[in-house]
Amino acid sequence: MRRYADSTVYEFGRARGASRSPGVVYDAVATGLVTAQERVTQEGERLDTIAGESYGDASLWWIIAAASGIGWALQVPPGTRLLIPNRQQVSRYI
Repeated sequence: MRRYADSTVYEFGRARGASRSPGVVYDAVATGLVTAQERVTQEGERLDTIAGESYGDASLWWIIAAASGIGWALQVPPGTRLLIPNRQQVSRYI
């Protein structure tokens, strides 16, 4: 099971809990529907600053985390391989 499996929880017939967007982003990049640039992190880099540089919006850090399959931490160790999806392509899936 991968990290971004559908984790929707249903309560009283209504969905609550995690969004399906991270799994959709991961799948779109993994299958080639969305292109992505590869980047290896350096000491002190964080996903929010990388998203700010790449997308002009630091709040989109979760797209990089989802595409890279690394979970929900803003800080990642140096040497972590990231996939940074094309923002225009990924916007169709979120």
